[in-house]
Amino acid sequence: MANGTGGPPNQPVSTRAVLLVAMVSSFLTPFISSSINIALPTIGQKLRLDAVALDWVATSYLLAAAAFLVPFGRLADIWGRKKVFQMGIIVNVVASVLCAIAPSGGWLIAFRAVQGIGGAMMFGTSMAILTSVYPARQRGWALGLTVSSVYVGLTAGPLIGGVLTQAVGWEGIFLLNALLGVIVSVVVFTQLKGEWAGARGERYDLPGAVLYAVAMIVLIYAFSVLPEWWGLALIGSALAAFVVFLWWEMKQSFPVLDVGLFRGNSVFALSNLAAFINYSATAGVTFLLSLYLQYIKGFSAREAGVVLIVQPLIMVVCAPLAGFLSDRIEPRIVSSLGMACTTAGLVVLTFLDSQSGLALVIAGQAVLGLGFGFFSSPNTNAVMSAVDRRFYGVASGTLGTMRLTGQAVSLGLVLLLFSLYIGRVEISEPYFPLFLKSMRVSLIISAVLCFGGIFASVYRGRAHRESA
Repeated sequence: MANGTGGPPNQPVSTRAVLLVAMVSSFLTPFISSSINIALPTIGQKLRLDAVALDWVATSYLLAAAAFLVPFGRLADIWGRKKVFQMGIIVNVVASVLCAIAPSGGWLIAFRAVQGIGGAMMFGTSMAILTSVYPARQRGWALGLTVSSVYVGLTAGPLIGGVLTQAVGWEGIFLLNALLGVIVSVVVFTQLKGEWAGARGERYDLPGAVLYAVAMIVLIYAFSVLPEWWGLALIGSALAAFVVFLWWEMKQSFPVLDVGLFRGNSVFALSNLAAFINYSATAGVTFLLSLYLQYIKGFSAREAGVVLIVQPLIMVVCAPLAGFLSDRIEPRIVSSLGMACTTAGLVVLTFLDSQSGLALVIAGQAVLGLGFGFFSSPNTNAVMSAVDRRFYGVASGTLGTMRLTGQAVSLGLVLLLFSLYIGRVEISEPYFPLFLKSMRVSLIISAVLCFGGIFASVYRGRAHRESA
C-alpha cells in the first residue's frame, strides 16, 4: 500500500532523507538566481553597473558552475558523493555572505563565481545520490519531486526577492541563501547516512579536469565579448581545447568524461542535447521579463516578482506529474510534448511591446511553465537511466553542464544583443525602444532554436529501463 504522501510504498528512512536533501538543495540555486534577477535594477543603481555588467552578475555564476560540474561529478564518483556535496554547501554559504558584503560590482561578480563553484559541487552530486538510492521504477517520481523543488525556488525567488529588496536591500537575498544553506548542511550531517562512490579506487584525471574547465570558461566568456573579433578567436581557442580534451580522454583508462557514454548511447547523447537546447532557448527569458516589467511597464521589484511567479508555479504542479508519467511511458514522449509547449510560449512572448497588456505576459509565462514542467523531469529520468551506476556522478554533472551552459549561452545571447543594440550604457527611457528591439530578436532566435530541439527530443530512442 502506498504511503500517505503519495509516493512509493515502504520507503526506508534513509531514502526519504536523501529525497529531502535533494529537494532542498535543488531549491537553493534557482531561488538565488530568480531573486537576484528581480534585484538587478536596484543592484545596478547602487553599484552603478551598466546593462552588460548587470548581465555578468548572473553569467559569472553560470560560467563557474558549468566549468566545474563534470570534474566535480567525476570526483564525487571516486571520492564520495556526500563528501563533495557537503563541501559544496560550505562554499555556497561562505560565498553568499561575501556577496552580501561586496564593496563593488567587480567583487560581487567575483563572489558570484565562487558561489557557482559551490553550486557545481552540489549539482554534480545531488541527482547522483538520488539516483543511487531509488530503483528505476520509482526514479521518475523522485526526480519529478526534485525538479518540482527547483520550480518552487523559481516561484519563491521573485516574490521573496522583491520583498527583501524593498524592505532591507538586495544584500538580504544573499544572507537568506546563506541561512538556508546552513539548514541544509545541518540536515546532511545529522540525517544523511552512508556514502556513495560508484567508482571508488579509480584514478582521478586531473589534467583532463583542468583542460575541461579551461575550455568551458573560455567558451562561455567568448559569448560575452562578441561581436568583437577576439570573441571569435576565443571561441576557436575553446573548440581547439575541447578537441585536445577529447583526444586526451580517449587515451585514459579512467577519464573525467567517458566519451563512450555518448557513442552508441543515443538516449544519453540526445537527451543531453535536448536539455542544452531547451535552456539555451529559455534561460534569458526571466531576465528579460524582469527588466521589461520594471523599465517598460514601471512595476516595482515586488510587483514584478508577483507577475513572474506564474511560470514556475505551473512548473511546480506539472513536474511531479511528468516524472510519474515517465516511469510508465517513454520519457521522450512526455519531454517532447514539453519542448513543443515551450516553443509556443516563446512565440507568444515575441509579440510584447510597450503597449502590451499584462495578460500577454501572463499567457506567455503560463505556456512556458507548462512546457518546462513536462520537459525537465522526464528528460532527467532518461539521462540518469541510460548509464551504469558507476557513472551517476558524471551523468548528473554532464546534464547539469548542459543546463548551465545552455543558460550561459542564453544570457550570452542577451548580452550580445544588448551590446549590438544598446551598448554599454545604463538602461533609461531614451534607450527603451532599443531594449524592446533587442528583447524581441532574442525571443525570436530562442523560439527557432527550441523548435529544432523538439526533433532531438523525439528521435533519441527508447530509454534504458533496467531496475536498479
